[in-house]
Formats: sequence, structure tokens, C-alpha cells
Amino acid sequence: MVIYIRNDSGDVLVLSQMWGPSHFCLILCLWACLDALPVAVDKTKVSPPVEDLEPPESDTGLHYDRYLREVIDFLEKDPHFREKLHNTDMEDIKQGKLAKELDFVSHHVRTKLDELKRQEVNRLRTLIKVKQDMNGEKGIKGMDHKALLKQFEHLNHMNPYTFEVEDLDRLIKSATNDLENFDKERHEDFKRYEMTKEHERKEHLKTLDEEARQKEEEHYEEMKKKHADHPKINHPGSQDQLKEVWEEADGLDPNEFDPKTFFNLHDTNGDGYFDEQELEALFTKELEKVYDPTHEEDDMMEMEEERLRMREHVMNEVDTNRDRLVSRDEFITATNRKEFLEPDGWEVILCNFTDLLYAPRACNTPKTKEKLKSHHMTPLSTFPPIHITIIQINLIILTVMGNNYKLFQL
Repeated sequence: MVIYIRNDSGDVLVLSQMWGPSHFCLILCLWACLDALPVAVDKTKVSPPVEDLEPPESDTGLHYDRYLREVIDFLEKDPHFREKLHNTDMEDIKQGKLAKELDFVSHHVRTKLDELKRQEVNRLRTLIKVKQDMNGEKGIKGMDHKALLKQFEHLNHMNPYTFEVEDLDRLIKSATNDLENFDKERHEDFKRYEMTKEHERKEHLKTLDEEARQKEEEHYEEMKKKHADHPKINHPGSQDQLKEVWEEADGLDPNEFDPKTFFNLHDTNGDGYFDEQELEALFTKELEKVYDPTHEEDDMMEMEEERLRMREHVMNEVDTNRDRLVSRDEFITATNRKEFLEPDGWEVILCNFTDLLYAPRACNTPKTKEKLKSHHMTPLSTFPPIHITIIQINLIILTVMGNNYKLFQL
């Protein structure tokens, strides 16, 4: 005989096919358990399961960021390619020597890369279709063909089906070029912002009568003075600046400042490098001395430009191999220099930046160049060429700050 028992959860239990007197005891015990009251549990003392949340990855800002990451992630899974990657220097990568190793990766990886490329091509085609629909009757004839072609520079669109050596070569070169121009684009955006703001202010003055215009000008000058009245700004990357972070942000004794410990504390992803975002985070305390979002005289767009300027300055001083990353060794070496202990002063010049923007030709005069030099502001045209590390830190191409860098805008 088969005995079935259904518990409170609705589960059916099969007890036995052969049973005798001894089995009655077992059955009675089971029934007793099924009919018993549930044990009271104090849910306030039960800890909820802890979710293992991974920190979000930084976005490169490139419009093909996801495609870039997925390609690199799958290439990293191939042992042969990973070994070649770690033994290939930067110049060889830029010259396309690493891309040729694609011929030796496993069939599984190549198949996945083919699929990723097809998805990327379909994504771009969808974007173009949306753009075409937005143009209405003009259709594709009214679109910027040069801009359209730029969307496909990071892959060989003539072959939309398979991922080949040329695709990897294009992806590396496109990412290198786009990221090298990233800061320049941000500077140009800020210049346009400042010029537009000043233009709108002057146009507004034209609509006022003499008395109102005078009051507006007086208020403007008062705001400039209030903005300029702030505590001393430490030289970015100097001992004084880092000690202030050590004391106020980290809550540690400034007399016990240790560069190695400081680096480990602020290398937030633990990869042994300061990337651009980790560096810029170090300047928050300095920027708070000058900029307050609740104050009328402080412009947060100017604050971000100042943060960028600080980061560029530190990179130029510390990043000796120009890979846009500060290694632990580079950081420690920099802390042993005289400039670290006895830095020059640092001036926030953004309050005077508008005047320079409105006279672009004046920036080419010796007097203006000397002024820029004295304020540690190197003109963009004089920046040294930057050799970007293409695949570093989990093989992600440079994490760079910026949320608005899109080559394709709808």
C-alpha cells in the first residue's frame, strides 16, 4: 500500500509501499508535526540576506562604450590573447600589432565577437533610422553624411557579419583618438558656455534703463568680489593639499601623513592606479573653498572646469609615461620632489576667464601668454601629445570623466 500525506505547503509525501504496526508510530508523529502550531520567529532579529553589489563601472563617455567593453571582456577570456596583451607595449598596440593576434583566439570567442558586431551594426542602423524619421520629408538627404560615417569609424561596416582583425584595429584607434580629444572638447564646451553667458548678460543690460543698468552692473561687480573672497587654495597635488584631504576627508592625524597609505585609501577600485576620476575626487575639498551651489556668485560649471584644470596639471606633473593614469610608483616618486613640499601658489582664474574668452586674439600676445603661464594655465594648443593606454585596469579603455560626450546626438 502507498501512503500519501500532504503538508501545509501542498507538497505530497510518499511514505511507503509496505507498512506494518511500526509505521503507525511514524504516521502519528508526522500528523502531530503537521498539526502543531508554527514556531514564532522575531522577524526584527532576522538579518536580511546581504546582496553582493558590484560597484558600477565608469563610463568612457564614448557612444560605443558598451560595444567596446563587451569586446574587451570577451577577448580577455581567451588565454592566448590575454597573454599577448600583457606582453605588448603601448606603441605596438597603437600600430595594430595586437589586433593581428585576433586570428589566434578560440572559435567560441570569435563567434561571440561576430554576434557583438552584428548587434552594434543594428544599433547604429536603428539610430540612423530614428534620425531619418526626425528629419521628416528631408529623410536621409537632409542628414550630415560626414557625421553619419563617423558613427561607423570604430568598425568595418562594409562587412556587418563577422568580427575581423580590421574591426579590432579600428576599435582601438577610434577609442584612442576619441579619448585623446575628450578634454579638448570639454574645454571648448566650457568656452562656449562662458561666452554665451556673457553675451546674454550684456544683451540683458541693453534692455534696461540707465538707473537699472547701473544697479545691475554694481551687483555684478559685487558678486565677482564675493566669489574672489575665499580661503587660500593649496597647489593641486602638493603635500599641503593632500594633507588636508588626509585630515578632513579621511579623519586622520596630519602629523602621521603617509603617501603610501594615502594612495591605498583613495585608490577606490584597488587596481594600483589613480585614474582621472579618482584624481579629480581629491580636489573636492579645495573646490569647496571657492564654490558653493547655494551662493549666487558661484557657478558650478566653472567649478567643474577648475576641477579639470587641476587634474590636467597634476597629470602633467606626475604621469611620467603619459598613459593618463598615475601608478603607485609615480605617485610616491612625486611626493619626494621639492615641488611637492614647496609648491608655487595656485590661483583660481575662472573669475577672469570671461575677459580672455572675449578677446581670443589677445591670448596670442606675449603679455597674455605670460599671464596664463603665471597662473598655471597652459593654452590648449601647447599641451603635449598624450599617449593613452588602450587596455588597462580590467582591460577597460581609460575611464574618463564626462557625461555629455556623444558623437551621435538625436
